[in-house]
Amino acid sequence: MSTGTTAVWGRAEQQDFRSRVRGALLGGAIGDALGAGVTRLTLEGIREAHGAEGVTDYVPAHGRRGAVTALTQLTLFTVDGLIRAQVRRDTGAWHPPTDVHRAHLRWAATQHDWGPDERRKDNGWLAAEEWLYARRGPTRECLGGFGDKVMGTLERPKNPSARDAGAVTRSAPFGLLVGWEPQLVLQLAVECAAQSHGHPAAQLAAGAFAVLVHGLARGETLDGSVQHALALLAGRPGHEPVTEALQRALGSVRQGIPGPALIEALGASDAAEEVLAVAVYCALVSEDVRHGLRLAVNHGGPSRATGSLCGALLGALHGETALPPAWLAELEGRPTLLELADDFAMEMTQGPALHSPTAAAPGWLARYPRG
Repeated sequence: MSTGTTAVWGRAEQQDFRSRVRGALLGGAIGDALGAGVTRLTLEGIREAHGAEGVTDYVPAHGRRGAVTALTQLTLFTVDGLIRAQVRRDTGAWHPPTDVHRAHLRWAATQHDWGPDERRKDNGWLAAEEWLYARRGPTRECLGGFGDKVMGTLERPKNPSARDAGAVTRSAPFGLLVGWEPQLVLQLAVECAAQSHGHPAAQLAAGAFAVLVHGLARGETLDGSVQHALALLAGRPGHEPVTEALQRALGSVRQGIPGPALIEALGASDAAEEVLAVAVYCALVSEDVRHGLRLAVNHGGPSRATGSLCGALLGALHGETALPPAWLAELEGRPTLLELADDFAMEMTQGPALHSPTAAAPGWLARYPRG
């Protein structure tokens, strides 16, 4: 698999990229945390519990305010896998889907082990973060997909009928590979989605979402990124549900004042293409990050998933400084998210200074082993 281009980064470009990486990861986590406490409620249930305006701030979930769920956990391990893929490239082993799969197996261990395995020196630093060893509503499809070491492929995907958004919500990091060509970003996200989700709509929704983040991280508009994603989807078998959902999201922008009725008309199920459409619509009509995320979680659909995707889009679009400080302050795992975001940005912009086929910074290989 070729990455397409090799970028030369100036200081201002590095700073902008790091801000967008931080924005995408932190924004996705904020959206996840906002929706975590209401994701199984109807709109009426949300309003009954939290007032006529619904959720306007974090509500307790998993024993605290600002708690993230398995959606953010899996996203973190996706980032870890992509960094490890870059580092392992020095050995001549270049197959990012394998490295991402190995990272998701490390996530799976956090769902059944009591804590980090001190004997596994090749696990790297992320798998040693004790706060990640907690079950936060993982989907059956993700648990099953990563329940053994067999890797799903496009030819033989895991969970052939799985159509929910569990693969989409971990796919923002693929879009942050800004040195790659968009069609390769799409392909990588689709291949990695097949490791837990076999339905073409789930896979192509993951690919489309990655392409949207990719465009935003490169400085494009959201509307332009959607148009680009639609063009890339057009040649893919089974693209129609995802294409139609994105087109409905674009059309809904002109249909009136944004609110739950328009959102639920786009879909209130956990089908991947409907979750993607809701998130895109909320991001398109948002006045700012706070407004967009409140729209994204106040409806009868899967609020944590729509919130997570919308937050990643708005974070990649505007960068970390646009994120509400009060929500950042209470966000669970913020130090880990920041550390991983900065490591990803450093690897993607300055990787050759950290490692090569003949040498490497020992501290970097301790964090991201080649094994």
